[in-house]
Amino acid sequence: MTKWWMVRAGDSNELIPEWLGENVVSIGWSKLGNPLSYQTRDKLVEKAHAVFTNEKPGTRIQWASQVWKFSREIQKGDKIITYSKETREYLIGTVTQPFSHNPAIISDYYPNVIGVQWEQKRISRDDLSQGAKNTLGGISTVFRVDGWAQEFDSLLQGQGYTPVPTTQDENDTGADKEEFIQQAMTMLEDAIDKIDAWQMQDLVGGLLEAMGYQVRISPKGPDGGVDIIAHRDAFGFEKPIIKVQVKHRKTSAGGPEIQQLLGANPIGASSLFVSTGGFTPSAKSVAQQNGVKLLDLTELVELVSEWYEKMTVAKKALLPLRRIYIPM
Repeated sequence: MTKWWMVRAGDSNELIPEWLGENVVSIGWSKLGNPLSYQTRDKLVEKAHAVFTNEKPGTRIQWASQVWKFSREIQKGDKIITYSKETREYLIGTVTQPFSHNPAIISDYYPNVIGVQWEQKRISRDDLSQGAKNTLGGISTVFRVDGWAQEFDSLLQGQGYTPVPTTQDENDTGADKEEFIQQAMTMLEDAIDKIDAWQMQDLVGGLLEAMGYQVRISPKGPDGGVDIIAHRDAFGFEKPIIKVQVKHRKTSAGGPEIQQLLGANPIGASSLFVSTGGFTPSAKSVAQQNGVKLLDLTELVELVSEWYEKMTVAKKALLPLRRIYIPM
């Protein structure tokens, strides 16, 4: 039976093109060394406890377990799914070469690699069922997703599908609460994705208000590259003054759009660019060179989750949420 694995990219999504170019999938945790040098999973966990002293014990165990799984359980012929945040697409590949510990292929930071032949066709996140979105948004880096194989096969072939329940990976322990939280974040991401462009401006404005800023949102129509002005005092004299551009769409924001925000009034204000479609490499480069803060959909979700309780009733109405308590 073919096993299907989800391997989630980290925050540095520019690794995706490197994976494709080298026909591999890769994960990090280089401090553990070569996982094949450990005879048992427990020995690898002991190493994790020794080198990741700033992390919680449960986190160390989870990280070591994922590296063990990646190096020992993924076999030739298995299917790999990974997600590109920049394009909002899932990539599917077939394992062609077994695991190797080789820092020269990607980088010293990502030394653990498996050979993969990637499909040319990609699957848009919007085409997946809600159940698949929730499962694939799990917090773990490496986990089984056999239950969604039929759905992905059908989408690759351009056919319809009938959603089926996911198969839980029995080897994953201690991560149930984290998975629950991550699935909730995925649902929040989908809810934000569904509001319109003007509501998105209001949501970002409400978020800044919750952080203690006075906010002025531009009315509908040409805005000169600035959708929101935020400042600390009522008159707008006290720095920092923040100018914000909000793009709520599927496509990534590019370098020229970052330049437009930089050149818009007020000149010299701090710049924040929110793009739910992510950013091109050019946009990231321009932003880094000019001190522009970039905020994509995933980061926006995290901030909404953190500041939601302090938002006004009117702004909460844009995105009605309910607090749920889970045992510690």
